Amino acid sequence: MSWGTELWDQFDNLEKHTQWGIDILEKYIKFVKERTEIELSYAKQLRNLSKKYQPKKNSKEEEEYKYTSCKAFLSTLNEMNDYAGQHEVISENMTSQIIADLARYVQELKQERKSNFHDGRKAQQHIETCWKQLESSKRRFERDCKEADRAQQYFEKMDADINVTKADVEKARQQAQIRHQMAEDSKADYSSILQKFNHEQHEYYHTHIPNIFQKIQEMEERRIVRMGESMKTYAEVDRQVIPIIGKCLDGIVKAAESIDQNNDSQLVIEAYKSGFEPPGDIEFEDYTQPMKRTVSDNSLSNSKGEGKPELKFGGKSKGKLWPFIKKNKPPPPPPASASPSAVPNGPQSPKQQKEPLSHRFNEFMTSKPKIHCFRSLKRGGATPEDFSNLPPEQRRKKLQQKVDELNKEIQKEVDQRDAITKMKDVYLKNPQMGDPASLDHKLTEVSQNIEKLRLEVQKFEAWLAEVEGRLPARSEQARRQSGMYDSQNPPTVNNCAQDRESPDGSYTEEQSQESEVKVLAPDFDDDFDDEEPLPAIGTCKALYTFEGHNEGTISVVEGETLFVIEEDRGDGWTRIRRSEDEEGYVPTSYVEVYLDKNAKGAKTYI
Repeated sequence: MSWGTELWDQFDNLEKHTQWGIDILEKYIKFVKERTEIELSYAKQLRNLSKKYQPKKNSKEEEEYKYTSCKAFLSTLNEMNDYAGQHEVISENMTSQIIADLARYVQELKQERKSNFHDGRKAQQHIETCWKQLESSKRRFERDCKEADRAQQYFEKMDADINVTKADVEKARQQAQIRHQMAEDSKADYSSILQKFNHEQHEYYHTHIPNIFQKIQEMEERRIVRMGESMKTYAEVDRQVIPIIGKCLDGIVKAAESIDQNNDSQLVIEAYKSGFEPPGDIEFEDYTQPMKRTVSDNSLSNSKGEGKPELKFGGKSKGKLWPFIKKNKPPPPPPASASPSAVPNGPQSPKQQKEPLSHRFNEFMTSKPKIHCFRSLKRGGATPEDFSNLPPEQRRKKLQQKVDELNKEIQKEVDQRDAITKMKDVYLKNPQMGDPASLDHKLTEVSQNIEKLRLEVQKFEAWLAEVEGRLPARSEQARRQSGMYDSQNPPTVNNCAQDRESPDGSYTEEQSQESEVKVLAPDFDDDFDDEEPLPAIGTCKALYTFEGHNEGTISVVEGETLFVIEEDRGDGWTRIRRSEDEEGYVPTSYVEVYLDKNAKGAKTYI
């Protein structure tokens, strides 16, 4: 099967077919190139996706990745990054092993095709030239034969005519002989050219064209084989990265299997445990009998109250509240005296309208305490250095973390001091290397830094020991600063209830009752000051429903009308009140505010 013998007369069709083959190869190269671009784009998108969900450094989001589920998600992101790298490898290998190789081959193929068809056209032009020579000699031979025949006929006519002279007859005879000789020469030339053409034509159709077409056939077959090899390489490039992609997927599966829900639950406990004890049982108070005090009961209670010192409170402590008392309801006026032995059924003084402890505690159980410094906390207020604003357990963790950080800094400074000391020793042994005195200032500075850091560590360790119970609950300095007791109080007062106030501003009635309701309030000295509720400066209508899940916010329903007690200060939040017991912040864009022009502090809009 040869194109030279089977397709000897299909030169133009073979030329079109070979050009089509090159076009197909170039189309395949373009296909692979677009595939590599897709792989690169896919890898880039995967990397961007992985980077997008990576935790930001030194942020709260990074702290969340201590949970096993978040660690597994982080491992998944890292594996996807490696997965994207494999797609980049696919693109690189296809570019180097297929696109670049086939591009060079296409150029060589075009040159080879051009050369073969150039030889074919040259042979074709040669045979056409030979054919034209044959046709020319044939026409010349035909013309000479006709002229010789006419000359012979003229001679015979002149020879037969008796009126023609002998000279004219001789001249016609010579002319006929000349024409006959020219016809013979043309015949010989035609015969020679015909033989030459036949030889050339035989060579053209049986030697030159078969050889040229055979080269073109071999070229086309090599192109087909090369394209098949490229397709195999295309598959192998994908196959080579399958094991690594499988390892990436195995890594994701392994990360998923490493998730431990029990460990995550324990981490939640460690993160949010406050360290407070649950409240104790509430004492039963009998209201079935009228609460009237008789003179005898009053005298009895006064006799039992004798010998106990009267408690006095500083100016700051009068404004103090328990953390369970709502600020919207100011406490009733304090009783005339603290009578721990007062009986429920005894007579009651007209001034002693004391609110029961159970009622106060129920208010705490059914509502959240409102913090006086809410806006300062929500809007970037300063955090105490000893983290006293945090619950005990969270405070302990923060203090421990601070101690660990300071110890690391101390270790760095110690290492730096040791390095400077060694360098100074080298300078002392080899003065030509440097002046030892030049290091004294740096050594002194490092030593001072170490001393400062150690003092900081001692301070934080003292606070940590206080939280962990190794030190008293509050130092004497803190007691003096709290202003809970007057300097004239006898020492025996310190053993009663440890710096606590009752909800009505007076001292707790009985130590036994205070032990039943275990409420520790020393850490709330500065956060729960009594203040008058803010007046309403207008009203607002909720445009959308807002779920107030965060502390300090309040939930509203679309269409609900509420009171505005503090307008937006530029941070996007408006403080509103539903009733005397419910107030908080909502996004300003969620409500339509109608300010009262006559209200104090309201702005006038023209």
